[in-house]
Amino acid sequence: MSSQHPTPQSGHLYLVGVGPGDPELMTYKAARLLDAARVWAVPKARRNGSSSALRIASQVVPGNGRTVLELCFPMQKVFLGREADQQLLDAWGSAADRVIAHLDRGEDVAFPTIGDATLYSTAFYLLAMIKERRPDTRVTVVPGITAMAACAASQSSPLALGDDVLAVVPAAFEDDRLRQILTSLDAVVLMKVHRRLDTLIDLLEELGLVDQAVLTERSGLPGERVYTDVRAARGRELHYFSTMVVRKKRVRVA
Repeated sequence: MSSQHPTPQSGHLYLVGVGPGDPELMTYKAARLLDAARVWAVPKARRNGSSSALRIASQVVPGNGRTVLELCFPMQKVFLGREADQQLLDAWGSAADRVIAHLDRGEDVAFPTIGDATLYSTAFYLLAMIKERRPDTRVTVVPGITAMAACAASQSSPLALGDDVLAVVPAAFEDDRLRQILTSLDAVVLMKVHRRLDTLIDLLEELGLVDQAVLTERSGLPGERVYTDVRAARGRELHYFSTMVVRKKRVRVA
């Protein structure tokens, strides 16, 4: 493990949201900082897999000989307040050490991440490990357009208006908890619905909300598909990047 203190010339870490998939939705600031960084640390779910964040960023910012660190983050549930699985801790620690090696040489490192870096992103697991080893690491977080914003925009629909109460919820929640949220709130964004879609459709039908739900698969990516009737997606094997928006109220201006 690296020593506890950075060198006086240590680099700057940038956590950069690159948007939901469409490269045209990446912000100017994200593109500028990615272009300036000589090292990119990119997340991927499997060692032999590819990085969606890298694919998006590379469409906007040319390579120009920069170093690309491919960091593997296993796709496992994380429960805040509980000790993480050792496999996850080892993966995060290994990724942090690889990034620190470049920061210690005075190299700025950019970590592009899908959507927004502050919303269900691996960026902050990495940052926690880096800060544990290097408490004085300089960090800049660059916000990005979220999948839920892109999904609502594609339907010309708001996420929330007026006194609406909006919740953003991982679909992995237990049914009773989801039932309470869907019953009590005005609008709900369900993230990562790909593994529980049929169960979610059953719950929405039970609550009389199935006609208020819209499902977007691969928002902003090649092969994007929108289901205005979510029942049509029943039984399908959805992509990991699938988001459902449930909005009870219709827009009224008078």
